[in-house]
Parts: sequence; C-alpha cells; structure tokens
Amino acid sequence: MENKIYISNLFDLYEGLLTDKQKEYFKAYYFDDLSLSELSENYHISRNAIHKQIKEAIYKLQFYEEKLMLYQKKKRIYDIMNQIEDHHIKEQLKELL
Repeated sequence: MENKIYISNLFDLYEGLLTDKQKEYFKAYYFDDLSLSELSENYHISRNAIHKQIKEAIYKLQFYEEKLMLYQKKKRIYDIMNQIEDHHIKEQLKELL
C-alpha cells in the first residue's frame, strides 16, 4: 500500500512527462482501481499491452524522481514546515508548494 501511495505521488508530480496512453491506463489502474482484465476489455487490447504500459509509466516516474528528486525535496520542505512555529511563514511556504 505504501508503494502505491508513493507511485501516486510521483504521478502527481511527473504526470505531464508521460504519454497520453500511459496516463490514461495509469489513472484507470491506480485511481479507478480497475484490474488489468477490465482495462483490457475496456480498451480492446491485451492485458500484456496494458501491463507493459503501466510498468513503463512507473519506470519513467521513478526515473524522473531519481534525476529531479522533486518528491524528496517536497517531502523535506514539509518536514521543515512542521518544525516552524510562525503560522505566517508556514502559509507562505504552502503557497509555494
């Protein structure tokens, strides 16, 4: 479950770097909770093709995170924000994120 949340967070950050098909299949699989069989039926392509596209999307998301580290940086900023007591500064930081 934790990995699914992590992958979903990466998707939120790097969605624009995926192909339209990868985005569509990823959303249906992770957010709409459809099975590979259901996706195969809905899109009239093999389960293997769907699986390959989703795996490629996950690989790309992890690759981008490895290079850009946006998720790690965002998480670090939230950790620092939680230590700040000044409400005004916290709000300004939230706006930037």
